[in-house]
Amino acid sequence: MADLDDIHDGKDFALDTPAKNDPFFLKGAGAYDWGMQNRLARIFRPSSGRTVMLAFDHGYFQGPTTGLERIDVNIKPLFEHADVLMCTRGILRSSVPASVQKPIVMRASGGNSIMAELSNETVAVDMEDALRMNVSAMAAQVYIGSEFEHKSINNVIRLIDAGNRVGMPTLAVTGVGKDMARDARYFGLATRIAAEIGAQYVKSYFVEEGFERVCAGCPVPIVIAGGKKIPERDALEMAFRAVDQGAAGVDMGRNIFRAEDPVAMIKAVSAIVHELLPAGQAFEMYCDLKPKKAA
Repeated sequence: MADLDDIHDGKDFALDTPAKNDPFFLKGAGAYDWGMQNRLARIFRPSSGRTVMLAFDHGYFQGPTTGLERIDVNIKPLFEHADVLMCTRGILRSSVPASVQKPIVMRASGGNSIMAELSNETVAVDMEDALRMNVSAMAAQVYIGSEFEHKSINNVIRLIDAGNRVGMPTLAVTGVGKDMARDARYFGLATRIAAEIGAQYVKSYFVEEGFERVCAGCPVPIVIAGGKKIPERDALEMAFRAVDQGAAGVDMGRNIFRAEDPVAMIKAVSAIVHELLPAGQAFEMYCDLKPKKAA
């Protein structure tokens, strides 16, 4: 117990300074509970409002695809350079050391494979297990325009409702329905639906025309998917154009871990996302960071 004889009356109440509540920095997140905001502040850097997520959850439907054969060998060296790790609970428990101090976005949709219809998914992680693993957000696919559109939307709604009860954000990941074009109209529709049902942020694809309208029409942050492997210079250009037009970062996998030098690539991507380094300079940075080949 405190020594009662050593209690002093407070003197400095800053009476000339009004009490101030700082607004939360992230788009659309000002009315969330403290725990939800705190988790989002782990995912998005408060200094920039953006994030570099390292996606290596592809195995949940693709198996040991190129670059992900050994998480402990190929992906672990990248952990320290990412803001966020996106993976499944199986990989988290088996291959990510508990000493890693990075926020986790956990893939929560599953139940399908490349051998069948991709949109036929279910919620594959219980919220209690996610809390047990101390993750910062849950992610599930939403397939607008697909055969199982309604089921995928319902999956995300279930995650959002469960997450709201415990302060866990939900990332809605837009999958492309087979009958829909990959254009601004489609992604504007898909991202807006995801936000309207309550997702705290959305993962989408960058499109050449109208991407700024997709971001403007979505009231929560959008991070772009890296998509299929493309040349490093092109991937950096895509990242720059996306954040320049309103994206709150990237969730990039193959364009990092399949790069000629993955560590140099993720550092260059991070410089674009957080420092708005132009793509040309970021590519020069990437080339400078790569080990020089012997003559």
